[in-house]
Amino acid sequence: MALIQRPPNPTRSEPQSLTLAAIRNGAGGVRDTLDVMVALAKSYRTNLEIRNLAESLVRDIPQKDYWSEAEAIQRYVRDRIRYTQDTYDMEMLKTPLELLASRQGDCDDKSLLAATLLLSIGHPARFKAIGYAPGEYEHVYTETKIGDEWVSVETTEPVELGWIPRQPSSVMVRHI
Repeated sequence: MALIQRPPNPTRSEPQSLTLAAIRNGAGGVRDTLDVMVALAKSYRTNLEIRNLAESLVRDIPQKDYWSEAEAIQRYVRDRIRYTQDTYDMEMLKTPLELLASRQGDCDDKSLLAATLLLSIGHPARFKAIGYAPGEYEHVYTETKIGDEWVSVETTEPVELGWIPRQPSSVMVRHI
């Protein structure tokens, strides 16, 4: 089970770093991390700073143009938050507010921020962990539902909304 060093408080505006420790190896550890990400996304989706940022990102988009709203959020997280790996041999997870303060994080941090921004303005979201060897996972990204379709919101690669990574061997999905 994942242990959180410091519990999140989404009403506080200062950064709060989460270090996940005692994470099981393999699929169990990935599941634990995704579960923490789901809990954080649910908690921070009502944070005023998150909601205000999401609203500012979609302000000039025609109302009910949900694809363009998701594109704006993807572009912001992809282009304005630098991809930086976790500390060697340790899984770390930043809250959405800490990521906004540091402007650097890995795929789980960036996915968490994208999902939280999407949720804050009414978009369904989920996390998808993938890997290219059976039972192994090496990447996570957000998906959002637009109409009847789940659409990839990849924030670590220079790709457009809806881009899908090559077919993985392992997939784990957690709905928020």
